[in-house]
Amino acid sequence: MKKILFIMIAMAAVLSSCNDYETYGDKKEKERNAIAKFISDRSIVVISEDQFNQQGFTTDTVKNQYVKLDKSGVYMQIVRPGCGTQLQDGESTRLVARFAEYNILEDTTTICNNDPRLSYSGISVVTLPDIISVSRSGSSFTASFESGLMYKAYSSASVPSGWLVPLTYVKVGRPQSLTDECAKVRLIVPHSQGHATASSYVTPYYYELTFQRES
Repeated sequence: MKKILFIMIAMAAVLSSCNDYETYGDKKEKERNAIAKFISDRSIVVISEDQFNQQGFTTDTVKNQYVKLDKSGVYMQIVRPGCGTQLQDGESTRLVARFAEYNILEDTTTICNNDPRLSYSGISVVTLPDIISVSRSGSSFTASFESGLMYKAYSSASVPSGWLVPLTYVKVGRPQSLTDECAKVRLIVPHSQGHATASSYVTPYYYELTFQRES
């Protein structure tokens, strides 16, 4: 009798463990739901790429528009188109990037270097903009971190693919006057377009991100 009871308890434990296991499909569904909730909670208006094109590759910030880019799955709002020129085909340069990163799944700000009042690991973030080496070939971009907060936080030179999406649409000059402003975008980046941590844990991130040329 005791042996039967032991077997039943063991089977119950195994079944419970199986029920707790999340498949990749489960995690993707959780990600989709988290992104949908984020969009709803912030009253984001999602527009199509066709509408985005018809609007001259702009998003209306007053209406809180974000375009969903079908190829990447990234949602993008162009807050400021930037000054200077876009990165040209065949060109390589170094960009200065500042950002705030928000974990959508856990509903928390992760790291930030766009606010001089904050710090990371005791280091003033105002000294830690991210320096990105980037090249363009046709419509494709390749990039790597050379230094900065993102580089330190994730111990990786790999730039999230989602970060490169706006470079097709924004100018990346360096402000030369009081009226010049660097490019600023807001992004909802699914795990497939994020850094290695995002990919490993199937976690979407939200970014407020600025770009300008280093020199």
